Amino acid sequence: MPVERLPKKPPRATAGATPPAPATAPGPGDPYSPDARRELRKATRSRRRYERAESRRFTQRSRRRRLAWLITGASLAGLVLVVLLAAYSPLLAVRTVAVEGTSRLDAAAVTASLGDQLGRPLALVDYGAIERDLAQYPLIASYSVEARPPDTLAIRVVERRPVAQVQTATGFDLLDAAGVTVQQSGERIAGFPLLDLTGTEIGSRGFAAAAAVLTSLPDDILGQVDRIAGTTPDSVTFVFTGAGQSVVWGSPDDSELKARILARLIATQDPASPVQYDVSSPASPVVR
Repeated sequence: MPVERLPKKPPRATAGATPPAPATAPGPGDPYSPDARRELRKATRSRRRYERAESRRFTQRSRRRRLAWLITGASLAGLVLVVLLAAYSPLLAVRTVAVEGTSRLDAAAVTASLGDQLGRPLALVDYGAIERDLAQYPLIASYSVEARPPDTLAIRVVERRPVAQVQTATGFDLLDAAGVTVQQSGERIAGFPLLDLTGTEIGSRGFAAAAAVLTSLPDDILGQVDRIAGTTPDSVTFVFTGAGQSVVWGSPDDSELKARILARLIATQDPASPVQYDVSSPASPVVR
């Protein structure tokens, strides 16, 4: 009699056990697949090539920048060296001192007093010594020094402008507008008016006003002035040569306008007539 076989029961699941995963072939998205590993290696090599290229590019740029700085620094250093060698070279030593702008001063005497600068390189000129040498000339109001390569030192002088003379116990002193004596003489100096210091003194406000008026006068009127006085800043008067015509000028204000008015008034009068012109108020001039 045939024996009937019963089917086997499936194994009983154990509590906590994980059922085995079904065995499948690796797909393209599997990180452990051969394709994924090839792509990973390819990406890694590409990344390394990029990093090496960037490193070389950065290094080359840094080297070029350093090279540019080195070239620039060397060029500047070379230029400074050339300038220093040229400036302090005996080839650029002072061989000529040229004094310019003198009229009353003796240019040859001034040049001789600056002889200690001869032979010095132009870059080593002693400006303090020049100042001391020129201080002995009171007629010099100011000066400037110019180095003219290869071997000339030029001194441009601005002389004081004499405006009037004052009488002293020993003669006459010719003064500029600042009251500096530029010339002394035992006799009256021709071509300059005599400044009356009665009631004032050199350097006072009255003196300054009289000097300012003389400085502002046109040459045709200034040449006729014989004497001038300025007790106060608002009371400047002067007297012409010849018949002794006088002028009440007042203050130095509006001197240009006063000079034009005075010229017109003079043209209306007889030069031999001892009249007085009052232009202290230019809006209402008076002839007395």
